[in-house]
Amino acid sequence: MAARRKPRPQRKGSASPAKRHPGRSSRREQAPHPPPGYSLEAFLIHGRERTEHWDFSHHVVPPLSASSTFRLESHARGESGFCGFADPASRGRGPKVFIYERLDEPVRAMLEERLAAAEGAPVCVAFASGMGAISAAITHRLRAGDEVVAHPTLYGCTYSLLTNWLPRLGVRVRYHDLVNGLGSLRLKQRTRVVYLETPANPTLQILDIEAVAEKVQRANRGRSPEEACRLIVDNTFATPFCQRPREHGAEVVVGSLTKGINGFGTDMGGYVAAEGEDESSLLVFRKDFGAALSPTPAWRILNYGLPTLELRTSRQQENAQEIAEWLAAHPKVARVQYPGLADSQGYEIARRQMHDFRGRFAPGSLIYFEVEGRGRGAARRADRLVDHIAEHGYVITLAVSLGQIRTLVERPGGMTHSVLPEEVARTCGIGPGGVRLALGIEEPEDIRRDLEAALAAL
Repeated sequence: MAARRKPRPQRKGSASPAKRHPGRSSRREQAPHPPPGYSLEAFLIHGRERTEHWDFSHHVVPPLSASSTFRLESHARGESGFCGFADPASRGRGPKVFIYERLDEPVRAMLEERLAAAEGAPVCVAFASGMGAISAAITHRLRAGDEVVAHPTLYGCTYSLLTNWLPRLGVRVRYHDLVNGLGSLRLKQRTRVVYLETPANPTLQILDIEAVAEKVQRANRGRSPEEACRLIVDNTFATPFCQRPREHGAEVVVGSLTKGINGFGTDMGGYVAAEGEDESSLLVFRKDFGAALSPTPAWRILNYGLPTLELRTSRQQENAQEIAEWLAAHPKVARVQYPGLADSQGYEIARRQMHDFRGRFAPGSLIYFEVEGRGRGAARRADRLVDHIAEHGYVITLAVSLGQIRTLVERPGGMTHSVLPEEVARTCGIGPGGVRLALGIEEPEDIRRDLEAALAAL
């Protein structure tokens, strides 16, 4: 007789009211959600039984749209579609009108609906890449003279966007340590964005979202909505399965669809989950800057990525915990940062804010560790480690990206974060011997075998 599955614990998510924060408007009631009594996991697989985005009542799998433009029965219908696009006053009053793929299209719209549910947001807008989403989230409300405050430990391309491009638009960028220096944070009248990642790339530094949100809310007292500062959290490393920043006070969440949500390394994409009043500006930004997610990657993420997110991430987390504990005991490893290790930085904060859809601790699938040594000696040893894996490893692949079913390893200091000046990398805690390991779904014994051989060669 087959073993009976144990009943799952009650999920902490859309089944109960979201935590509210004073001084912040909430539109959670408008967020997409599963039918009464059903789990969010079921919603990520099935979506709505009926949706305005497509009539597919006889399809088990939603069909893939392959048309860049859509037939219009009349001028009036076309006019209605153009006038209604990105107009919050008219959206939802009439039937959905699709005109041109860059504006809106059925499959992407269904994906956005499910992503909004996953992040607990009223709306979500999908982009062609994670950086497209980050660029839109940060800049769509900015004007010359505004300021962005960012935690310094960031993805290299985000650092480049903030350092090289925003100042050209007349936007000031100020870096502030939101872990050790949060008490001294002062938000000015023209500060419009506070931006952070948690866990941060690549060191997995944990930031207290709620504590930062309280600072932002305090600064917004007495400000008009147009002058308000927004807390934006990059949730790429955690994915909404492990963490939902809006539950802790963030207004806007950005993420890469390329990584854990896609899960198979086949497609690029990004998303912004936000309040309803942000939708118009984000859609117009996407339209005018040409950063729309195409139907084919949207279709694959909708049908393969989101439905398997829980299964993949649960296995990856189990692997990460086991490998992190093994690395922490290895004599050739100087230190290990993983949110699931009790002696890692931010462990207690992670325990408080990193939970899966059912409220269980979810520390994620990435590990940052440093090999023994100092300065250039440590860098050379880390290079030898990843080169040995590239030449001799079987289940670990030397490649950037993360969240895939395959285990990936890279050297952030010389690869994803090479754009950072040496002193900035040092400030961010990126050691010369630093290595980032993104766990896949392989057997942990096989992953350990590749690591053990590479460490033995040092």
